[in-house]
Amino acid sequence: MQELQNTTNDIVSAIKQFTRSIDSSNDYRGDMSSLIQVTSNLKLINLDYWERLIRSELDTNLHFATRSKWQLWFKPNVKLTWLGIVNGDGYKREKSLLALSGGAPNAFFFALVVRRLNDWVPQVRKAAIKILPSLLRSTKPEYVAEVLCMLLLNWHSWGKIEEADNQIFLDMIATEEMALLLKSHLISSTSGPMPSLLSQIGRADILDNYLDEVASDAVQPYVRSKAYRSLFESRMTWVKGREWQWIDKAYGKRKLIPIIAERKIDVQPPFLELLNRAAADRSPIVRQVSAEFLIRNIEKLGIQSRIFAEKFAADKSANVVEQGKFVLRKLDEKALDNNINN
Repeated sequence: MQELQNTTNDIVSAIKQFTRSIDSSNDYRGDMSSLIQVTSNLKLINLDYWERLIRSELDTNLHFATRSKWQLWFKPNVKLTWLGIVNGDGYKREKSLLALSGGAPNAFFFALVVRRLNDWVPQVRKAAIKILPSLLRSTKPEYVAEVLCMLLLNWHSWGKIEEADNQIFLDMIATEEMALLLKSHLISSTSGPMPSLLSQIGRADILDNYLDEVASDAVQPYVRSKAYRSLFESRMTWVKGREWQWIDKAYGKRKLIPIIAERKIDVQPPFLELLNRAAADRSPIVRQVSAEFLIRNIEKLGIQSRIFAEKFAADKSANVVEQGKFVLRKLDEKALDNNINN
């Protein structure tokens, strides 16, 4: 809580410095260096709060600056640029977006632009889509990757963005450089909802060729599990949104259920090789996935099914053991039926 208050104070102070710096010597643009420095250290959370704070402080400080410095009879055309994209006036947000040039000064300001894809004003959303290609080319890839890793997690809750615009944006970031940065983040992150991130990135084929590497090397077992499952099924799935479903109409009970979307992937390592690697994984979470797909493919694997089943039946995890014993029972039943029929 104290950290939040300290950061709030720093941002308020930086905005005051910005408004005091606005004059004719810099074409009324103001010096954003202090604000850029403060926001460069911000985690990309509570963005609604930071947008409201910046908007409120700008309105207050520009009002006093206008009265004290420029007088009522002279109101210059203040060029807010990056700060204008959080203005309360949709027309000014649109105008500020279209006036942007060069790359985003840090990940925070790039995040503010991406959030305009879900703006409540359609013209602002269109302006964001229009400016993003040039912004992506000019912004440091590490800033873009940081924003993607935070904001993609919440895309399914963005009710205003069009699915077509979702895809347009994903197509914009589908570069080899971005793929390597995202892959590195997914593999090395020790905490956070990385499996959900992998799902949302899976909307595009940017990481398809790296799924095998993610499955083998990701630190988090649930990430490895998700990657293995995607490879086994030859598809990526993600939460597209949520919708209400009736539980009991008589009592007016209903609940929100996720809407699952999917996309086929062409990457398909040899099934037996994949099964063997997942079965040898250090986490029972991943070994359970391997055992699940053994169960699905008992008939196809022949004698290999018993070899894997015996291995799972001797596992340290009770859940994996149960799956292994299930396969052994099925194999024994099939062998008994064959003996009876012969």
